[in-house]
Amino acid sequence: MSTLEQQALEYHAAGQRGKIAIEVTKPVGSQADLSLAYSPGVAAPCVAINKDPAKAYEYTAKGNLVGVITNGTAVLGLGDIGALAGKPVMEGKAVLFKKFAGIDAFDIEIDETDPDKLVEIIAALHPTFGGINLEDIKAPKCFTIERKLRERLSIPVFHDDQHGTAIVVGSGFLNALHLTGRDISLVKVVCSGAGAAAMACLDMLVDLGVRRENVYVCDSRGVLTTDRELTEEKRAWAQNTAAKTLSDVIGMADVFLGVSGPGLLKQEDVKRMASQPIVFALANPEPELRPELVLEVAPDAIVATGRSDYPNQINNALCFPYLFRAALDSGATTINQAMKRACVVALAAMARADAQFGKNYIVPTLLDPRLLTGVTPKIAAAAAESGVARKELDPKAYAAQLEALAKTLL
Repeated sequence: MSTLEQQALEYHAAGQRGKIAIEVTKPVGSQADLSLAYSPGVAAPCVAINKDPAKAYEYTAKGNLVGVITNGTAVLGLGDIGALAGKPVMEGKAVLFKKFAGIDAFDIEIDETDPDKLVEIIAALHPTFGGINLEDIKAPKCFTIERKLRERLSIPVFHDDQHGTAIVVGSGFLNALHLTGRDISLVKVVCSGAGAAAMACLDMLVDLGVRRENVYVCDSRGVLTTDRELTEEKRAWAQNTAAKTLSDVIGMADVFLGVSGPGLLKQEDVKRMASQPIVFALANPEPELRPELVLEVAPDAIVATGRSDYPNQINNALCFPYLFRAALDSGATTINQAMKRACVVALAAMARADAQFGKNYIVPTLLDPRLLTGVTPKIAAAAAESGVARKELDPKAYAAQLEALAKTLL
């Protein structure tokens, strides 16, 4: 067992087991307090909510509570390890919600792999939460589960493995294009991987201006082509080409996007890319090609990974706390494309505004103190402008509210 593994086990077992606990937020030190917190006083908010369900956001924790939900079928580089074994990851996600955005979260691990049954279970739980963060659910079932829940529920449902990755990739992508002087409508993109994260990333890149005909996607069997039998999600990216392998399509590519597995990109592939190649090797913990090996054959490359020990870490925690903070505060019924795009642009602009902006700094770092106050208001504004917000936020008052919250989280 490595030193890191041993330290991690000791960290999780020390003191109170796990990483999260429940905190009481109102006085309960007297009989009078208890009569308000529970019987008989608790009946008053129950009656009020029964008359007007929106009052739940005023009288309960619903408006600041997110459900972090998984079935453990695609856990953090570990694969299908089951719901129970995925619990430490879900607890960790709850920690990040609280640490970065002051949002409470319940982790819920559901021992169910049938997508229709899972939808029914999650939908039945929705009164508890102001939003639902789906996590580590295997593709392609995750697409169906998220779509059906979004159609049924009037609270935000967000599969972070898809959209969180896509948002941070989009941000780094815009800045890499900026640094290399590329026209987004002309860049050639080659993607290794065709799972949930890859598909969401590609959708985001097209939304930002990449042309679909300039995108080539490879799964474990090779290039997605029109003569292959493919799922609906993959079919949308099929090209009419005789190319079969990643090496067949990598020539003169401006961008490599890896959301697949270790070692799938070779140095010879990088050599065949355009000058100043942009390489997002996001397989975790071991990337498609290590940055030092990319730079060995292409010193002018811009490289990003999912790892914290290299520059340009593509980390979902750069966006999901602030998306949910904005969604909860604005009463958004969903996290829509306008909100996701606003997050992409805000993150990119934040990195460009930093003195260290350059090829080794294309996205903010996870602990950048500007994130809560700099990104969240722009997402909330997009929610209002796109018509999904149920609350009207005064920009100045909201900025002050976030500033105050940020001080409590430092």
